[in-house]
Amino acid sequence: MTTANPVLSDIPPEIAALTPYQPGRPIAEVMRERGVSRVIKLASNENPLGCSPKARQALGNPDPELLSRYPDSSAGALRAALAKKLGVQTENILTGNGSNDILELAAQLMLAPGRSAVYSRHAFIVYELAVSARRARTIQVPAKNFGHDLPAIAGAAQNESVRIVFVANPNNPTGTYCAPDSVREMAAQIPPHVLIVLDEAYFEYAGEQPPGEAIRMLREFPNLLVARTFSKIHGLAGLRIGYGVAAPDIIDALNRIRQPFNLNAAAQRAALAALDDEEFVAQSRELNRQQMAKLAAGLDALKLRRLPSRGNFISFCAPNAAAVFEKLLDSGVIVRKLTEYEMPDWLRVTVGREEENIRFLDALKKALSA
Repeated sequence: MTTANPVLSDIPPEIAALTPYQPGRPIAEVMRERGVSRVIKLASNENPLGCSPKARQALGNPDPELLSRYPDSSAGALRAALAKKLGVQTENILTGNGSNDILELAAQLMLAPGRSAVYSRHAFIVYELAVSARRARTIQVPAKNFGHDLPAIAGAAQNESVRIVFVANPNNPTGTYCAPDSVREMAAQIPPHVLIVLDEAYFEYAGEQPPGEAIRMLREFPNLLVARTFSKIHGLAGLRIGYGVAAPDIIDALNRIRQPFNLNAAAQRAALAALDDEEFVAQSRELNRQQMAKLAAGLDALKLRRLPSRGNFISFCAPNAAAVFEKLLDSGVIVRKLTEYEMPDWLRVTVGREEENIRFLDALKKALSA
């Protein structure tokens, strides 16, 4: 593997020497390429009987080959659709089993014992998990008003052991948001051999216009990887669909360690349809805007401190938060404790439908007064 991109200058040599897995050719691709109307696939050790009829019935009797055939390992159709939507090339896109898969692959590519990763306190817990799994060191930067201190993150990235920086924007679980100009200023200060992972799982809720400034920044910063997901505004959390956008040589390096068939066939088909459903995205964004305001007003009426959020959730501080959490469960309302984020006095509530939010606020009021 040869590349001029400084971010790939010292990836582990055993990764650089890998050849990406070569799967059997997809049937549709061969039909299209060779102009034949009937193709038999005997390349991937699939069961010629397909799948169990009971299994197919349990999933609503979909196309049998959706279940019994390996998916297109390159997710070619989805990558092409994403590339068109984002104004990039298919070579700029990697798909994954949720955006967590993209984060894990980035850590696997860049980290090893003796190397370090930088991220903010109160940032997405998966960063710590991914770094620790590679036996690398974490450099946690103190938060600023529960959000990212981008100049401090850039300063921490100067440490010679650092190979990757994680920034969630908007951040989960705090909902804080960094303006594009401030993200660009931070990126300009990061050494070129350090991979910047900009985690935009909640991008569609943040208010930026597609494709977003981070995608445009790829032209300026060859060490940038933008991670997004279909789990949030597209509502496909159960199918686990994520993608990363970066320079082609970074995508090529990630493909060398990506597990084959990491995005299943049903997920690829659903993501293609969801990507085309702009009406649903607009409806989801508007519902979130309206109900976020009502939830915020309800929390304010209860005199609870809350963090301004650009996601689809609000984090709020509650007296004796652990007990309030349990009382909400007793009322049939599930929220999220934030103890693992070093926020033991805080809870996070997702913006739901109007009737769900009303029920939550009623249950919260009772829990606080009990």
